[in-house]
Amino acid sequence: MSERGLDRDGTIAREGTLGRVPAAFVPAVEAARIHIAETFDNARLHSACIYGSIPRGTATPGVSDLDLQLALHHEPSDADRADATAIEAALDRVLPQIDGVGILLTSTRVLLSDLERHDAGFFIACLCTPLLGDDLAERLPRYRPTTLLARETNGDLALALQRWRTRAAEAATDSDRRILCRLVARRIVRTGFTLIMPRWGGWTSDLNESAELFGRYYPGRIDQMRIAAATGRTPSADPDVLGMLINDLGPWLAAEYTVVHGEKAPRP
Repeated sequence: MSERGLDRDGTIAREGTLGRVPAAFVPAVEAARIHIAETFDNARLHSACIYGSIPRGTATPGVSDLDLQLALHHEPSDADRADATAIEAALDRVLPQIDGVGILLTSTRVLLSDLERHDAGFFIACLCTPLLGDDLAERLPRYRPTTLLARETNGDLALALQRWRTRAAEAATDSDRRILCRLVARRIVRTGFTLIMPRWGGWTSDLNESAELFGRYYPGRIDQMRIAAATGRTPSADPDVLGMLINDLGPWLAAEYTVVHGEKAPRP
């Protein structure tokens, strides 16, 4: 893999492996594997992956969360979601080294669909590390840092901003605001990076690196993006920080993204 997150052929390399999982998190990954296998039988579960800082090898005990993606043979049901929530709670309760568990549920039909080829498909092929079952990446293409990839991964920031403003208005506690602030900050930094990704010609998921690379092309916004990167790692309950993200940096970024890459294909 090159310094820019690419394989020798210029395609984006899968960024995580189970071999990179820090020692402190190995028991958490194994516990996740056991809980998922015991809860979701083969009739429901096609495969499970882990993604985020743990398989990238950059997780910090007590700070990092455990992120999982389950690919189901059918569309997720209420029963599937209830089972996933139960696994989240069980793992979070007994694993002090993690700060929260998140499980995504998606059908293989959606993950392999043409509409999701450069969004959910890219996520599975390049950002997820196989944990259980067959690797769906084998049924997906190799990806390059193109405008098409930029548009389909993050070309819907304007829609997200609408949802975040509603959630911000409804946030009643500092905990609510921190959770939202972390979500917003991470998405904005990643959108800032994919805005400049085709020009830079590589891939990274590191928040600090993403912010600094963005700043090479948009120096006038680098200070705000650095705040976003810091907030993505250590979320703030300060309403001024959240306000800057969703009312200033976010709208500017969404507009610039549309000019440079266009809007993401509409989803049902």
